[in-house]
Amino acid sequence: MFAVIKTGGKQYKVAKDDVIRVEKLEGAAGASVELKNVMMVVNGADVTVGTPTVEGAVVTAEVVEQTRGAKIIVFKKKRRKDYQRTRGHRQELTVLRVTDIAPDGKKAAAKTKAAPKAKKADDKPVQDTKAKDDSTPTAEKAPAKNTAPKKVAA
Repeated sequence: MFAVIKTGGKQYKVAKDDVIRVEKLEGAAGASVELKNVMMVVNGADVTVGTPTVEGAVVTAEVVEQTRGAKIIVFKKKRRKDYQRTRGHRQELTVLRVTDIAPDGKKAAAKTKAAPKAKKADDKPVQDTKAKDDSTPTAEKAPAKNTAPKKVAA
């Protein structure tokens, strides 16, 4: 299953457990973020395309970190006018790990382990009352190879 989401003016194709870098979103590391601008959801052969977004679809992601992108140099110049300016820019980014894609907006049912049954006092382990049959065949070892030194021609 994958989805196409829109955030920060860009569109991203995401699947579960993908890590993406998007423009800055609010939230500290470890926080959960819901992205509701879902443009398309594909679940096997079932494709749902929104007009412009899919109603009720939600992509849930976990904030991994808040970071900044690489520095971009912005250089302006007007020839023969003695004008030039240099500036730098670093975009604020948020690294997200997609945890769930819900085409209908419902969270996926969390798989929980069943609690172990409590043993009753009268439950005793069942012992095997059959005697082991000694006539079962066992694997026999292959005979050892002849490891005598080879004869050398004179």
